[in-house]
Amino acid sequence: GNQRLQPLGVIGEICLGGDGLSQGYLNQPELTKEKFIVNPYDPSTLLYRTGDIGRCLEDGRIEFIGRKDNQIKIRGHRIELGEIESVLGEMTAIKQHVVITDQDTSGSKYLVAYVVCK
Repeated sequence: GNQRLQPLGVIGEICLGGDGLSQGYLNQPELTKEKFIVNPYDPSTLLYRTGDIGRCLEDGRIEFIGRKDNQIKIRGHRIELGEIESVLGEMTAIKQHVVITDQDTSGSKYLVAYVVCK
């Protein structure tokens, strides 16, 4: 939140930067403003806020912990579980609902929606 490097082992958002970084999303200025921030250590460059949470290990590797939001990735597609839950919540026949991911015996992820009808 303060755009500062975390000490070793402390969890924070993973941000990317460097020569190959895009300047933003095509024709999406609001999303660009949210995800591409001025690099606090070199204001002439940008950092990309990935939405991934991780921590730096003592050997220099970055350990992925999870996501800041409910976004998941299935077969290369990013899916926001909250958007699916929002649509379910608009259905008058549904009293309660939750959407989760599961995986089959081969390790392939899939979505599962549990609903309680009125």
